[in-house]
Amino acid sequence: MALLEGRALHTYYGASHILRGVDFAVAPGETVGLMGRNGMGKTTLIRTLLGLVTPRSGEIRIDDAAADRLSPHRRVLSGIGYVPEGRAIFSTLNVRENLTMAARGKAWTLERILDLFPQLARRLDNLGDQLSGGEQQMLAIGRALMTNPRLLILDEATEGLAPIIRQEIWRTIRLVRESGIAAVIVDKNPATMAEIADRIIVLVKGRVAFAGRPAALLAETDLMHRHLGV
Repeated sequence: MALLEGRALHTYYGASHILRGVDFAVAPGETVGLMGRNGMGKTTLIRTLLGLVTPRSGEIRIDDAAADRLSPHRRVLSGIGYVPEGRAIFSTLNVRENLTMAARGKAWTLERILDLFPQLARRLDNLGDQLSGGEQQMLAIGRALMTNPRLLILDEATEGLAPIIRQEIWRTIRLVRESGIAAVIVDKNPATMAEIADRIIVLVKGRVAFAGRPAALLAETDLMHRHLGV
């Protein structure tokens, strides 16, 4: 049974047909990599699944129950933590406030997040807009984990970050995976994604061009060259 699933999704922005019959699912405890060049529909798919964009047709299910009529708020409360592209940090709140405002549950506490990201522990009183890009990404991940999710969605997990910070984010994703939380990760690095994902989905112009195990994707050298620029 899928934790989160989209079936035959067609999503438009005005007259632009973005998603064209996309099927997508993530099971409890599974890590799914979502890949594709810019503008291929990755963020639109995530926003559609979360209810931030309404598909023109198709079906969305959470725990195998219809979720199409659920508000984004109710979908998140079902156990979904979301780290959006751009991070969406509250710039007028400090690090502590950004984290504790999301607190729900007992597994992921403020102390545990600060153990995970010691750099944030040194910046607790700094406002969100006083952080570096890497620190903001750590804060966004920590805030999502503070909701104690069953599923963590990271859109552009390491985009624009320095190499040492990217390594830190991937280390965190591995720890999250090992804790049993399901994950959907949007990123552009096939080699690293292949090390951590159970399955990878590649979107091309709003359609699924590949869905399968990482080893199968790495064997598709022509597909990776054409659609991932590798």
